[in-house]
Amino acid sequence: MKTFTILIVDDEPANRRLARAILAPLGYRLRYACDGEEALEAVHKETPDLVLLDILMPKRNGYWVCEQLKQNARTKLIPIIMLTSLHQIEDKIQGIELGVDDYITKPFIATELKARVKSLLAVKLYTDELENVSFVLKGIAKVVESRDSYTGDHNKRVGDYGAGVALAMGLAAEDVKAIRLAGMLHDLGKISIPDSILRKPGSLTDDERNIMKTHAAVGATLVEPMNTMAAILPFIRHHHERLDGSGYPDGISGNEISLPVRILSVVDIYDALATRRSYKDAFSPPQCLAILREEAARGWWDRDVVEHLAKSLAVSTSI
Repeated sequence: MKTFTILIVDDEPANRRLARAILAPLGYRLRYACDGEEALEAVHKETPDLVLLDILMPKRNGYWVCEQLKQNARTKLIPIIMLTSLHQIEDKIQGIELGVDDYITKPFIATELKARVKSLLAVKLYTDELENVSFVLKGIAKVVESRDSYTGDHNKRVGDYGAGVALAMGLAAEDVKAIRLAGMLHDLGKISIPDSILRKPGSLTDDERNIMKTHAAVGATLVEPMNTMAAILPFIRHHHERLDGSGYPDGISGNEISLPVRILSVVDIYDALATRRSYKDAFSPPQCLAILREEAARGWWDRDVVEHLAKSLAVSTSI
């Protein structure tokens, strides 16, 4: 059972003692800081699972600490509960805009503090699990990718292309993040494909091609038991589906294929066309886009996605 570490940041000794009296009996590991600068030093020395943060403190206030933590990729997911005696709605709005996860007004009630700490730590545990699972699966995906000397950093490129198109199309930040992660993991199921097929020079036979097609379903089966990977599952299973229903493994079509998955499908094909493989030379970006436009006209891909990819590539190549 994980022992959570909570950093209590308050310049008043009485408030620190009260928080300790409430939280220590619950088995949490408690650390303390008396001002904003000391708080930031404590976080960088040892990352806590949650921060109880006073607003009005000497040197640097709680807003400053919150801003520093939420702007740092390493610390932005640490839940922050602000402990404050301020009652103005403007003060709370300022904290929310900076990324505060919850507020408790002082003097705080023990049951309320316990409940809110417990709730946010449950979310933190889920987030940590997702990060850990992602790290392990990325490692496996990298091993799979290394078996094919032609694909190189295909997975990373697909994630980068996909994120660029998603941003250009105005998708939510959560979708952009999911597409980038899915790019890294979409070919996970190729771990089941024999080297004789995966690394075969030249074209595959029909039987070999059918075996290769199983990677989408196999990859989905690998992540399906993991609740934290639910958002990524459709990408892994459906990145070879086509809008006209002629794809695999399920033959779904049209609106059954979400826009984020359509984006991943298009950029996956683009990178396969744009890189040298055992059975072909690399095509130029204009050639790749011409093929994608032809296939979109055939009903395979989303035309809007293809055109946003073209715009995204034009921007990236002009920088």
